[in-house]
Amino acid sequence: MDKGRDSRRYRKKRNIRGMQEQAERDERRTGAEFREHQLRRNEKNMQRRSGRHRQTALRKRRRRERRIREIRRALLLTVLLILFVVLSVNWISGMISGGAKEDTSAATAAVSTQAETELSGAAAEASTEDEEVNPDAGDPSDDAKENPAESVSGENASAHALNTTFFSGYKPVKDGSTKAITNPEVDSHYGILVDLENGNVVAQRASDEVISPASMTKILTVLVAAEQIKNLDDQVTITQEITDYIYQNDCSAVGFAVGETVPVRDLLYGTILPSGADAALGLANYVAGSQEAFVALMNQKVQELGLSDTAHFANVIGIYDEQNHCTVTDMAMILKAAVENDLAREVLSAHTYTTAKTEQHPEGIKISNWFLRRIEDKDSGGTVQCAKTGYVVQSGNCAASYMESASGKHYICVTGTAHSAWRCIYDHVAIYKDFTA
Repeated sequence: MDKGRDSRRYRKKRNIRGMQEQAERDERRTGAEFREHQLRRNEKNMQRRSGRHRQTALRKRRRRERRIREIRRALLLTVLLILFVVLSVNWISGMISGGAKEDTSAATAAVSTQAETELSGAAAEASTEDEEVNPDAGDPSDDAKENPAESVSGENASAHALNTTFFSGYKPVKDGSTKAITNPEVDSHYGILVDLENGNVVAQRASDEVISPASMTKILTVLVAAEQIKNLDDQVTITQEITDYIYQNDCSAVGFAVGETVPVRDLLYGTILPSGADAALGLANYVAGSQEAFVALMNQKVQELGLSDTAHFANVIGIYDEQNHCTVTDMAMILKAAVENDLAREVLSAHTYTTAKTEQHPEGIKISNWFLRRIEDKDSGGTVQCAKTGYVVQSGNCAASYMESASGKHYICVTGTAHSAWRCIYDHVAIYKDFTA
């Protein structure tokens, strides 16, 4: 009995204690202090979450703005790169073709005329290591400006008589009347102007310094060949050896194919107008049997002209060689001798020429003397009748030309080391204007 009574009493006390503890917990959970504490905690949580949201939003906005800036920068760089590539491709293609149009776009219109012509010149003739680029592939729009009376074809080529008498010999005279070429517009480091009627050097700049004549060499090549050729209709076959040589030495060419048979006449015009190495080598093989034998004839001619002290030639093309050299004075006298030869003068004066039709070229090949075609509308004070250009790295752009002034006087001008083919043309124009009558 007593044990059962004690057990019930224990359970009652335990329940009462549990209820009291539960009540205390309930009081704590429902009390104002608890509620206030919960409110503060909830507010802090909300503030914390709100702050994180604002920071997250700010970071997203900054990332978005950074991406936009990066995209804009990338677009700008892409546009600049595309412009650079387009300009580079145009420039390079102009160099390869050897002729370039003067840019007439609105952007270039803001550039000065001098800068415009210099840029055109850089594209007009490629700066290959050994030889000038073929100018025959130049500006096609110039065909519209061609004077048909000046165009020569393989069927109607004929020599014109030289209606003047030049001074005798090949030793021009420098005296007190010789003037220095001081015009700052003349870019060439070397230059000479010779009056062909009396042999006086009218003006000069370092005219006795030895230079590499580059493709002006071909004036002598054509002169020597013209003196040896008996029949202009003789046929010459272009060999694999010739084409291999011009490719190995990066020379300009007319474009004759291996095995193509062409008349000697075409080789003469092809040597001068597009500065074709294939034509020059064909001439050498036809006349002398080899380039080496023909070069011997060239140096023999130089000796006959009395120029061997400073002039010597090592190839028929003008490829740079320490043994291929002369002064601008020497080259002026070589051009004088060429002008005195009817056939050589006819070739040097042709503005355009079309080679004979062959199986490889059914329409022939149209070639041009771009120096003559580009200088004909410039105010030089006369008419430039014959010309040959040249380029190697060691001598820059050079040219030799023969001009008849408005008063009927005759002059030869030779320059070297101009920085572009166009600049070379303007150098000749400036020298003729400054010193001819």
